[in-house]
Amino acid sequence: MIARYPHIPMEKAKPDAQQCIDSLLGRCTVHRAPLVEYIVDDIVMQPVVEDLLGRTWIPWGPSHAEIAGYLDNLIAFWRAMGYDFVRFEIGLPLPEHLTVRPEATQGATKQRAWADEHHGAITSWEDFEHYPWPRVEAFDFFPLEYLQAHLPDGMGLISSHGGGVFEHLSWIMSLEGLSTALFENPDLVKAIADRLGALMTGFYRHLLDLDRLIAVFPGDDMGYKSATMVSPRDLRTYTLPWHRQFAALAHARSLPYFLHSCGNILAIMGDLIDDIGIDGKHSFEDAIIPAPEFQRRYGDRIAVLGGVDLNILSGGTPEEVRARVRELILTCGPAGRYAIGSGNSVPSYVPVENYLAMIDEAHATTY
Repeated sequence: MIARYPHIPMEKAKPDAQQCIDSLLGRCTVHRAPLVEYIVDDIVMQPVVEDLLGRTWIPWGPSHAEIAGYLDNLIAFWRAMGYDFVRFEIGLPLPEHLTVRPEATQGATKQRAWADEHHGAITSWEDFEHYPWPRVEAFDFFPLEYLQAHLPDGMGLISSHGGGVFEHLSWIMSLEGLSTALFENPDLVKAIADRLGALMTGFYRHLLDLDRLIAVFPGDDMGYKSATMVSPRDLRTYTLPWHRQFAALAHARSLPYFLHSCGNILAIMGDLIDDIGIDGKHSFEDAIIPAPEFQRRYGDRIAVLGGVDLNILSGGTPEEVRARVRELILTCGPAGRYAIGSGNSVPSYVPVENYLAMIDEAHATTY
């Protein structure tokens, strides 16, 4: 049985999605940093749902009934932890070559999949023509529509297409194949990127019809530890224009456009802020740029989201996690436009006790 934590609201506090967004856009002042998260892995979420909330865990399944059962628990989890929203993403089926391995976390039964970095599904124009490109019109938006209809009062929905243009480009071609094609066949790279961008535009037009949506928050990992994965010039040519279009769609609905992007993308931060118009940045590694340093550079223009480094969240003690959460909130919170959460996501290898310590300390710390 998981120990209970005194400051986690456990559904008692009323969520306020509008205040959360207003604080991140600098429209109001708050004295407790709102919570933000990109993804919480099912392996972390399940024991909380079962042991703290006393609910029966229902895995994601092929039927609408199974999906609805899973989403009911997802809503209950995000509500009980004190988030003002549920973040959930789903995407069009885009076949890629994958490497599949059993989940390494003890007791887990699911599989892990990674994009094959050496052999892509599209390596030629012939592959492009025969690739099974999906149709937005045929996609089942039931999960998003179900969340829209079942959110508690005060909660909002934050969503996006699962995987961004650069991610899918590098997965479909493989990173090695993309890197080669940028020199040998740039027209093919552009054709794939533009096909992906057009499909995602159709997806976002549907997503933006949901009236409980409070922000668009995609992930598109574009960096390594030391630099962007391909040159900033190539990102500006093939992928950033699509982010500009997606941000414009969100802004036309008066919704913010937040971006999760791992790695060192400092070379394109000017593009992301001044050209694309992102309203917040997520994913921080202390070895690249800690959230407080990022806030000192850019916090007067965009929100800073998260920042609890995964090395601490996964490998530290609960007290070390608490100490870092307090430090981040007391350093970044008073400047405004800050939300506390992991520096990346909450993967399966984060101890449940550490995740709950982060949440509990976030609720306990004011400024």
